[in-house]
Amino acid sequence: MQHPVTGNTLHAPTVTSLMGQIAGIGRDRLRGGYTRPVYSTAELDLRGWFTEQAAARQLSVEQDGNGALWAWWDLPSGIRADAVATGSHLDSVPGGGAFDGPLGVASALVAVDILRSRNLERTRPLVLAVFPEEEGSRFGVACLGSRLLTGAIDRNKALNLRDPDGNTFAEIAAHNGLDARRIGADPALLGQLGAFVELHVEQGLGLGELQHPVAVGGSILGHGRWKLSMAGQGNHAGTTLMRDRRDPMVAAGRTIAAVQQIARAQDNARATVGRLHPVPGGTNVIASRVDFWLDVRHPDDAVTAAVVQDIHRAAQLIAAEEGCGFEFSQESLSPTVGFDARLSGQLGASLGDAPVLDTGAGHDAGVLAGHVPSAMLFVRNPSGISHSPEEYVEDADAERGALALADALQGLLG
Repeated sequence: MQHPVTGNTLHAPTVTSLMGQIAGIGRDRLRGGYTRPVYSTAELDLRGWFTEQAAARQLSVEQDGNGALWAWWDLPSGIRADAVATGSHLDSVPGGGAFDGPLGVASALVAVDILRSRNLERTRPLVLAVFPEEEGSRFGVACLGSRLLTGAIDRNKALNLRDPDGNTFAEIAAHNGLDARRIGADPALLGQLGAFVELHVEQGLGLGELQHPVAVGGSILGHGRWKLSMAGQGNHAGTTLMRDRRDPMVAAGRTIAAVQQIARAQDNARATVGRLHPVPGGTNVIASRVDFWLDVRHPDDAVTAAVVQDIHRAAQLIAAEEGCGFEFSQESLSPTVGFDARLSGQLGASLGDAPVLDTGAGHDAGVLAGHVPSAMLFVRNPSGISHSPEEYVEDADAERGALALADALQGLLG
């Protein structure tokens, strides 16, 4: 078998073949694509797959107190200091694409194969990381594993997060073998890392328009998540006259329409309501409460705050007009992140003419950036679509991405 980019004989798996190995895990027959929430059967199967792949490469796999996996390619001395880390995540949004997360993990494994084939003399250890609950699709907080590692979220708040079935993170973590006493910030582990490079599928059309397979990450837009709750009067759909209703679904619908209007009034703002939960949820029942979640993003954190404030005020007014109670709470907030200039410069130098792209999507690299020099590589997605079954990466681009990652890591390890 030959590497599709270099043409050299390649005995180790390619990114394409590794992705093929997991293509049947977590398929969603209802939504299409993949549904792989953290600690689901699908995500646990993927963790097992990664552990097997890492062990086959003589990497030492360990799980930290927050459930992240770390596969170490140690130096002969065994000293773990100033390590170069790479990796991504294996969980997904409901009905997500095949590449968001797993592409970075598979590429990291192949990068190890490529570096081994070059007989690289390393002066730093390399570690492959898999972070849990990056998408926040189960417990509502994105990048939960890296937030816990860095102390970006209070451990007690994290332990009390609940999934849609009412299970707390503490309960699910314990069920999966985690010790609650070890959940939280881990400065000792962070202190072993000297750099973090995350490869990820691009979640837009930037590289497609530039006609380039790989880019270096520039920055991540500031973004956050908020929960809104409208409380009204549950009642019978057939016997309650329209004039007598306090319908929280109407208040929620009007608020969602206002979200679009407010965001459109600010250049480059993005505001989304993608999840709505009516209680009790019957077709012939006027809801008693509607919970819905808001995602707001903008390159300027002050604009993000202003957009959220305007939405909050509009929702309060709408709730009063519809005779409903209203609650508003922040679930997570991440400021705009610029990646380490020196590290990104090193990646750019190793990759030659790779463009620099900003992204509106959050990543574990953005959380780690405040603690460890961090950078990102993006691989072209010709569809420009992500968080959807239509997300796509050409096989040749996947292999080019792994080769670019290996080149970048070599410049840091040698």
